Amino acid sequence: MKFNRILLSATLIVVALVVQVSVLARLQLPGAVPDLVLLTVVGLALVYGPVSGSLIGFTAGLLSDLAPPADHAAGRYALVLCVIGYLVGLAKPDNGRLTSASGPMAVVVAAALGSTLLYAGVGALVGDTAARHVGLGFLLFTAAVYDLLLAPFTVPLIMALARRAENDPLADAGGNGADVASGWLSSGTGLRIGAQRGGLRVKAARSRASRAGRIKGVKRL
Repeated sequence: MKFNRILLSATLIVVALVVQVSVLARLQLPGAVPDLVLLTVVGLALVYGPVSGSLIGFTAGLLSDLAPPADHAAGRYALVLCVIGYLVGLAKPDNGRLTSASGPMAVVVAAALGSTLLYAGVGALVGDTAARHVGLGFLLFTAAVYDLLLAPFTVPLIMALARRAENDPLADAGGNGADVASGWLSSGTGLRIGAQRGGLRVKAARSRASRAGRIKGVKRL
C-alpha cells in the first residue's frame, strides 16, 4: 500500500473508532449499534480495491477487538471486516468512480447484513450466544437500517478523501518537476529569454574588457 493510503486509512479508522465507542455506542439504540468503522472500511474498499480493502478491514477490526469495552475474543471482528473489505473491494468499478448512489447503498446494506451474520457465525463457533438472546433477525434489520441512514453522511466523504489522496497534487508536482522545467526551457518562455539576455551581457562585458586591454596596450606603447 502507498504511504498516503496508509496514512489516510489509519486516520479515518481511528476517528471512526473513537466516534463509535464514545458516541454511537452510548446512544442505547434498540438492536445493533451503528457501525461507523464498517462504513469507513466500505468507503475505502470501494476506492482502493479488494487487496487494500482486506488489509484495511483486518486492521480496523483488530483495533475494534482491542478497544474497550471489548467483550469478545480478539481477532473475531478482524476476521469479519477482513472478509467484508475484500468482498466490497470486488465491487470497485474499473474507473474508480460510481455512476449512481444506488450502488453504494446496496453495498452498505449487504455489508451490514454480511458483517452481522459473519460476526454471529464466528461467535457461535466460539460459544458466544448473545445473538440468540437478542434475536438475529432483529439485529440484521436494525444493523441495515442504522448503517443505511448513516451511510449518506459518511461513505461519499470517505470516498472523496480516498480519491483525493490517490491524486495527491504535491506528489504529482514532485514527480513532474523535471518535465515542467524542461517544458519551460523548451517553450520560448521567459526562462530562455533570460538566459539569452544573460549570455549577451556576458559577451558584451568580455568584449569591453578586451577592448580596454587593447587600449591600455596602445597607451603603453
